[in-house]
Amino acid sequence: MRSIVLANGEYGDLGFYREVLQGFDKIICADGGANYAYQLGVIPECIIGDMDSISEEVRNFYQARQVEFKKYPKRKDFTDIQLALSMAENMGAEEIILLGTQGKRFDHSLSNLYCGIEYVKRGIGIIHYGPECSIYLTCGSLVINGKVGELVSVLPLGGGAAGVYLKGFEYPLENVVLDCDNPYAVSNVLAEETALVQLETGVLAVFHYSGQEFAG
Repeated sequence: MRSIVLANGEYGDLGFYREVLQGFDKIICADGGANYAYQLGVIPECIIGDMDSISEEVRNFYQARQVEFKKYPKRKDFTDIQLALSMAENMGAEEIILLGTQGKRFDHSLSNLYCGIEYVKRGIGIIHYGPECSIYLTCGSLVINGKVGELVSVLPLGGGAAGVYLKGFEYPLENVVLDCDNPYAVSNVLAEETALVQLETGVLAVFHYSGQEFAG
């Protein structure tokens, strides 16, 4: 089962997301993510969080359509994204695409990335999807489809990553260790339209900048 989680972050042109919102089994809004779902004409399965960011108009709209609300105290031990990811997993999600998880608050963006570590270790696909950059979390094998020349950066999350292979890139890697304190695998370039990222242990965040080519 595939799920989408809408967060309360930066989106840019909302028209970019209409295609990805098609064909999903469950859509969950993390608090103010419901404001964007409303603008996109989406009826979510559930809205979850402390409800400090959702507008009154949007709240009334979804309540009238009997959308489930799961409200938590503002002072809690989990972020709204953590709550939404947990709900998606409990619903049986095998892949979760997160929208609006990147933005001006770098601490929020980083927290959102960290939230997915344990899920990808349990075999659930995690993608942070955006108009300029999509971030894929993997602890095994990942295929990147794009245009030759597009930028891709690879960084370990939550510790080192070993047995890393990059194929189809201008700067390939073979059986290397990537450590958080030596983050050199950035600004790589697609040498083929289909490239492969593999690792034996650890978790990698793969940043794919669609449509953005290396300028030298």
